[in-house]
Amino acid sequence: MGKQLTIAQIMQTGVDQATAQLLLQQINQGLATLSAIDCWQHLTQFLLEPTHPFALHQLLYETTFADWGNGPPPAWIPSEAQIQATHLAALMRELQIDSYVALHEWSIRDRAAFWEIIIQKLGILFRKPYSQVLDLSQGIENPQWLVNAQLNITESCFQAPEDVPAIIIGSEVTTQLRTWTYRELECLTNRVANGLVNLRFQPGDTIAIDLPMTAEAVAIYLGIVKAGCVVVSIADSFAAAEIATRLRITNAKAIFTQDIIQRCGKCLPLYAKVIEANAPTAIVLSKDELADVKMRSGDMSWRDFLSPITTFEAVSMPPTAHTNILFSSGTTGDPKAIPWTQTTPIKSAADAYLHHDIHAGDVVAWPTNLGWMMGPWLIYASLINRATIALYEGAPTTRGYGQFIEAAQVNMLGVVPSLVNLWKTTDCMRGLDWSRIKAFSSTGECSHPQDMLFLMSLAGYKPIVEYCGGTEIGGGYITGTLIQPCAPATFTTPALGLDLVILDADSQPAEKGEGWIVPPAIGLSTELLNQDHHRVYFKDAPNPLIPLRRHGDYLERLPNGYYRVCGRVDDTMNLGGIKVSSAEIEQVINQVNGIRETAAIAFSPAEGGPGQLVVYAVVTPGISVSPTALQPKFQQAIAQQLNPLFKIRDVVIVKELPRTASNKVMRRTLRHHYQAIAAEKHALQLTNPICDRNSRLYFQL
Repeated sequence: MGKQLTIAQIMQTGVDQATAQLLLQQINQGLATLSAIDCWQHLTQFLLEPTHPFALHQLLYETTFADWGNGPPPAWIPSEAQIQATHLAALMRELQIDSYVALHEWSIRDRAAFWEIIIQKLGILFRKPYSQVLDLSQGIENPQWLVNAQLNITESCFQAPEDVPAIIIGSEVTTQLRTWTYRELECLTNRVANGLVNLRFQPGDTIAIDLPMTAEAVAIYLGIVKAGCVVVSIADSFAAAEIATRLRITNAKAIFTQDIIQRCGKCLPLYAKVIEANAPTAIVLSKDELADVKMRSGDMSWRDFLSPITTFEAVSMPPTAHTNILFSSGTTGDPKAIPWTQTTPIKSAADAYLHHDIHAGDVVAWPTNLGWMMGPWLIYASLINRATIALYEGAPTTRGYGQFIEAAQVNMLGVVPSLVNLWKTTDCMRGLDWSRIKAFSSTGECSHPQDMLFLMSLAGYKPIVEYCGGTEIGGGYITGTLIQPCAPATFTTPALGLDLVILDADSQPAEKGEGWIVPPAIGLSTELLNQDHHRVYFKDAPNPLIPLRRHGDYLERLPNGYYRVCGRVDDTMNLGGIKVSSAEIEQVINQVNGIRETAAIAFSPAEGGPGQLVVYAVVTPGISVSPTALQPKFQQAIAQQLNPLFKIRDVVIVKELPRTASNKVMRRTLRHHYQAIAAEKHALQLTNPICDRNSRLYFQL
């Protein structure tokens, strides 16, 4: 209270003088007479518009909360009516629990009871009912969920009325939307399952999918699982070598792919990469049904594969049966192969039901891919909750995507932070009507508070559910809710049904340190195909009372009790929302001529935001090359052999890499070193804005 703005300050945000004069009196009256919370509520509900320059939103937010001292200030506060309309509030009323904190405490105190009631709320179908929700007789690392049950999780995906939209499809080449009903999606799912049976595939066989996230890809995914087979998830952006690695690890028997991908007016080859990867039998979809795709001997077209039979009895499986193999990089060269079981989708759907508050009839959009866990998550989170999936065939970086979100009347929009930053930089979403959005969700990278405030402003201030987890969790372990105030780029709670602790380097409870998951929970993996699960997640973990499960995130608990994720504690990094290990990147760029060795690290900017790739390079003796000359060579190698989404921020040339006595590269030392470089560069830019980084000497290691 008592803070005042001037017309000049308002105009500096890009508002014209007449508008500034109209706004100024109302703004200053609120600042002078209302508490910070009430003032911000008034400004966002009655004054600020998505069409106003974001600089105005930011000015008013920062001015309103200039004296706020209790952690990051909230940018959205739920009304009582909004709270009471949520699944969480209904659950609390049913259980006669009067606070969210008490609800979370109950969910971890009696995990079997919690998961049983959530299974009932989701309406999970069983061919044979379980005799026990949870059996821990084999230890906390090997919980047995839904003992003696038989099910096929796809049957729980088709409980909405047949004529309800299951998928809304948009495209960058047309503004016309297409809709598939639940009946239409189920019919194509059944035709896929019958096609697999006709090719004599058996339950348990692994079938790869290397496709963009299309309606057909959803049907193929569900058809594979419905037939009792196992999906091998491969991102359509991967180079041939990475496709080959995933096919090898899983011993895939066949692969669904597409001739080309049309993106931003370009035709990108996909089937050609699959052939280069020496893939097994390929079923090839075509962007142009009339096109004559030249195929390898033994491969077949999508039209020839599909069975005309539109009914199929789902293959009943035990809860532990694999449904999907996904990949998440560790600190070794090969990615970790993580099986999802028949129970993992329950975790995805539960997080959507409780934390994202997805209701029947909601429209859910998340630009993703089946090669990333959010692809399967989107399928199960939407369909099990009887909602509609909104899919866009094109790049989510353009205004066309925003127009699709508007036209499809999306209620819940998921993002990765780097995408939001691009929207803010290009201002491509200005003026769109996103008023139907009830909530956003952000995952895959660390968020920047300013970017998240911008995202909220696009929809007239709606909450963002920050959502952090992993492939090996089936969803999130730390997240938000729609019944708690939302402070940009922060988490409000451990996910219901599990808990976490933060420990420092001495394994003592701390406000900042490594986050450890307290198992068990449905969704948590119990095996890896190509690594020792115990060693990766439990070996040498602190064990005060019960075993803790390693996840590897560096967390901070804020003064208001909220949380911030500060990056990874190991050498795995998130680039563009995709986990990748240092070793995978180094294997590729070490092949560049003139390079002796490299070390790849993730740099976390001091102002927050997604991790950025920095490469330390030792050049071959006698070679003279600059960082500026090396960077495009490294970038090209990564794009061709790994993933074009991995962008290099900087290259640093050093005489040698720091190593331990056992000859391991000390990447943590390099991260500290680059933080110092970044700080010095920032100081130089403040005093000499035209300073060229390549004209100065880097610190000596």
